[in-house]
Amino acid sequence: MKKILVSGMLIFMLLFISGCQAAASKTVVVASKPHAEQYILAEMITLLIENHTDILVEKKLGIGGGTSNIHPGMINGEIDIYPEYTGTGLLFVLKEDLITDPQELYSHVKDRYEEEYEITWLDIYGFNNTYALAIKEEVANQYNLQTYDDLAQISDQLVFGAEYDFFEREDGYNGLNDIYGFNFRDLKEMDIGLKYEAIGSGQVDVINAFSTDGLLLEYELKVLEDNRNFFPSYQAATLIRKETLERYPELEEVLQMMSGQITDEDMIQMNYYVENENRDPEDVAEEFLREKGLI
Repeated sequence: MKKILVSGMLIFMLLFISGCQAAASKTVVVASKPHAEQYILAEMITLLIENHTDILVEKKLGIGGGTSNIHPGMINGEIDIYPEYTGTGLLFVLKEDLITDPQELYSHVKDRYEEEYEITWLDIYGFNNTYALAIKEEVANQYNLQTYDDLAQISDQLVFGAEYDFFEREDGYNGLNDIYGFNFRDLKEMDIGLKYEAIGSGQVDVINAFSTDGLLLEYELKVLEDNRNFFPSYQAATLIRKETLERYPELEEVLQMMSGQITDEDMIQMNYYVENENRDPEDVAEEFLREKGLI
């Protein structure tokens, strides 16, 4: 009888250890670039996986060099999942010519990543963190400005400010001006860190920005529509290694829960919480997902 009991206990322990090892082996690595928006998105990805699967998540957040170091990590299997932008995929990774139509751009990078790297682009989140022109909301309302073409019509009454290199690049002010024909009353070159202060104090009326900057909220700025699609689209989506998706097919449905859920305004607000109110990205991500009923 003792032998039977001992044998039974050994079998139970072996099964228990085996089960623990199997559970521990179900792990994915989620990475991000080193800025607030990426931290928030990676925390959302992590929370969805942890709340809807039995897969463990190892986080490698804030990787220096961003895409230049994360993309190779995806290829060699050190990283399984991370949030990326369509314009970055096209111009930086694939090094191909600009595609101006946002949906065509997304479809193209999705197909090319599958072919070249066996990496899957899931559906876009809904926001576009691209280059933008921003103006005080009160000025936009005064002139009823919605688009860059609207801005061009009254640009001779306004002052434009941007960092030095924006005026030197062809994909900056010069190219933008060729398309829209701006005729600003004055152009002011300034340090990148002083643009928001300058528009806040009235030294300039229009600045270049990123369309999901948290400071847009603090300074009550309106992002105008690039109606001729001069700037590349940088729609965000989750990237996952095809091998990882084959190993854990349940991840696709879980991660697609972010599809179409995040507007530009949502991302601006969340970036503001992290950048300006120093809130923890994980707390901000969890709050958003709970409000959406996703966890």
